[in-house]
Amino acid sequence: MQLCATVYKELLLLARDRAGLLVLFLMPAALVVVISLVQENVLKTTGETDIQILFIDRDRQQLGKVIAAQLEKSAAVKIVRQIKGRDIAEPAARKMIADGDYQICIVLPEKLTERIQERAVQQIRSAFASETSPADTLEKVGEKQYMENDRMPQMILYFDPMVQGSFRAAMRHSLQSMILALEMEIKARIIAETLPLQIRSIFERALQPYGMEFPSGMSPSVGSAWGKERILEISTRCASEEGTGKLPTSVQQNVPAWALFGMFFIVVPLGGAIIREKQEGTLLRLLTMPVSYLSILSGKIIAYVLVCIIQFLIILLMGIYCLPLLGTPVLETGSSPGAVMAVVCSAALAASGYGIILGTVCRSYEQAAMFGPVSIVIAAALGGIMVPVYIMPRIMQQISAFSPLAWGLNAFTDIFVRGGNLQTVLPEILLLLAFFALNMAGAWQIFIRRAGKGI
Repeated sequence: MQLCATVYKELLLLARDRAGLLVLFLMPAALVVVISLVQENVLKTTGETDIQILFIDRDRQQLGKVIAAQLEKSAAVKIVRQIKGRDIAEPAARKMIADGDYQICIVLPEKLTERIQERAVQQIRSAFASETSPADTLEKVGEKQYMENDRMPQMILYFDPMVQGSFRAAMRHSLQSMILALEMEIKARIIAETLPLQIRSIFERALQPYGMEFPSGMSPSVGSAWGKERILEISTRCASEEGTGKLPTSVQQNVPAWALFGMFFIVVPLGGAIIREKQEGTLLRLLTMPVSYLSILSGKIIAYVLVCIIQFLIILLMGIYCLPLLGTPVLETGSSPGAVMAVVCSAALAASGYGIILGTVCRSYEQAAMFGPVSIVIAAALGGIMVPVYIMPRIMQQISAFSPLAWGLNAFTDIFVRGGNLQTVLPEILLLLAFFALNMAGAWQIFIRRAGKGI
């Protein structure tokens, strides 16, 4: 009954603090919406989701068809050939890219395919030219000179200045791979046409001193289909235990991340409540009753853990039902709801324990109001809430391993993205519970030490 009365008292105080409730529930919910929408747009500029590419094909031959077909195979790319029913002019496309309306534009100049084929012919003939034949040598030198003087055919790419370098490099390499495949096909066809003639020419020159002629119909035939055939396949597989090939979405990152951030922000009202009770003498009056300090702390912990759970469930439902209405992917929570609840309860206990020790150590509400939020923001930054841990410097990654928010976020990521279960996230749960126990032990020792001097 003592514990129930303490829990009821804490919930009643929270219900009366309407401004505090708005901060506890609306702040993390607003953060989830804003950050998810912003990060979804950032992913569009880095190639992780749908992106529109302006495509100006003045060549209108084989190369443009190959590139367009390969790009359209990707579900994340949409080719834009016309705007308002009109073909796109290069100056207009360049302006739209510079203004940020689109991120990339591909321009194929006129007769680009023809120039590529001519250059391939010159390269093949140059390779077959014999150094021992003066005529062939002159032909070879002439072709080399032609190739050096003639400007190499170029495809033009326009990028938005805000597009990251990694996406630029990925797009450039992808186009180079497409062009390389086309080059191999063209060269294979030219070799198939040229090689029999070269072999016949070599045999005719070799038989001429003996007055013999190369038999007609003996020229070998070479196919060109091999230029299209691949000899190596790249197999992309997911390393998760479930074997799913899905990548984490912005919602799967932000919903658990900012939900944890909001849960740990209860240190402000929780620590402030303890400090007010000490300053107003409420705690002394409670201790004069047949109620232990452990019961008082337990009631506070249960009340605020319930608040954290409700807070997380609200944000979880937003990720499943509300955020998709704004254009984000639906939150996928994995197949282990029990593991999710275990992580939520452990994180709520860790946040409550930190609030208890904060209220015990700090002697004024101003101290708690300054140190609490700043320490949570630092822990969130180190824990990968704001910036993924893998892109941090090495020393920061090592420090991140000591952030309780990192433990919670890693656990949620294991469940939501990697298909983990309770056994998978057990190490993170134990770390969060150990953090809670350590804070409670520290708060208890500080209380015992100060008890003789007055609260």
